[in-house]
Amino acid sequence: MAFNFTELKQKLDKAIDHVSRDVGTLRTGKASVQLLDPVFVEAYGSKMKITELASVQAPDASLITISPWDKSVMANIERAIANSDLNLNPVVDGAIIRIKIAPLTEEKRKEMVKVLQKKIENGKVMLRSIRTDGKRDIENQKGTEGVSEDDIKSDLIELDEVLKEFITKLEEISTKKEKDLLTI
Repeated sequence: MAFNFTELKQKLDKAIDHVSRDVGTLRTGKASVQLLDPVFVEAYGSKMKITELASVQAPDASLITISPWDKSVMANIERAIANSDLNLNPVVDGAIIRIKIAPLTEEKRKEMVKVLQKKIENGKVMLRSIRTDGKRDIENQKGTEGVSEDDIKSDLIELDEVLKEFITKLEEISTKKEKDLLTI
């Protein structure tokens, strides 16, 4: 009986998704609705994401517009964005909030690449942690009826191949985002 890699691959996929969402919040100098994902707004007695309170759009590369469904939370949305560490300046314009995205300086772009590399390295640590758990589970099969030493060796080899595949996906995410960050 060989090790079942389905559950392990699901965990690795979740880790990749997490890192991908985290990397998506990095500011590239282009307007993106994911830029506001880390911002939570105090509304209706709890903290909520902006997308739960309003329609968020990026009509062009330098502008994000937010149209709250309930106009009573507009001031809270504006305050949450202004107080976030994203360095964005929301402007209330009637029934919508506009956020102008300024192009990043060369220095800021390089700083963002360093932040990107840290996020990717944290993702690799997550993948390695999942691999360690999988390796332990494979090695714990030793002595189990129907599992030979060769099965364990081949499962460990397959585990390393699966991990390499997911690290490659992570590096593709990094390369794409780095290209976005360095493109003016």
